[in-house]
Amino acid sequence: MAIRKATDVFHDWALAGKDKGMEKGHSSAVGEMLGFIFQHVEKKQEKFSAIDVGCGNGWVVRLLKEHPLCSSAEGIDGAEAMIAKAKQIDIEGDYSVRQLPEYAPSKRYDIIHSMEFLYYLEDPKSMLKLFYDNWVAKDGWLVVGIDHYLEHEESLSWPEHVGVHMTTLSRQEWKDAWHDAGFTNISSWQAGEKDSVTLVIAGQKVD
Repeated sequence: MAIRKATDVFHDWALAGKDKGMEKGHSSAVGEMLGFIFQHVEKKQEKFSAIDVGCGNGWVVRLLKEHPLCSSAEGIDGAEAMIAKAKQIDIEGDYSVRQLPEYAPSKRYDIIHSMEFLYYLEDPKSMLKLFYDNWVAKDGWLVVGIDHYLEHEESLSWPEHVGVHMTTLSRQEWKDAWHDAGFTNISSWQAGEKDSVTLVIAGQKVD
């Protein structure tokens, strides 16, 4: 099978209506990720800005916006059909087509959330450094969910099955990458229903 760009695959999936299945499949793990985020923002009792990287049809952005302390939440995705669907569902929402790692935001965010995005990059460790340097505000958090990693054996066949590049790292290598990028107060856990296969890693920028 020829290797395709992940954004092209997800564009096709959006056209086929598979975005709803992705939302359903990830809802449990994302619920835990949002629980972590909301716990920290509620401790500070300050307004927060957020962005969902690889937002799909925008469902996580809409959940973020529901929190009373959320001042703004936006979503970006490389798949045009996903963004079109997000805008159709949430007409007044802030969604845009962006390609990473090339895109650089014009502002920094208190919260960056991302589910199932990083490992599609050729060099996810460099993206983590970009997040730290250019995306996250002081005292802000990067919270990421990853389903494809070395110890999750079922996921190791995904690159060939889906026909896209996936960078395969171990759980420890992912955690080390957060540290190497500069993040501190790093937390990680296994999330989700059934076998809890989602590796969640969260780190804070404190300087």
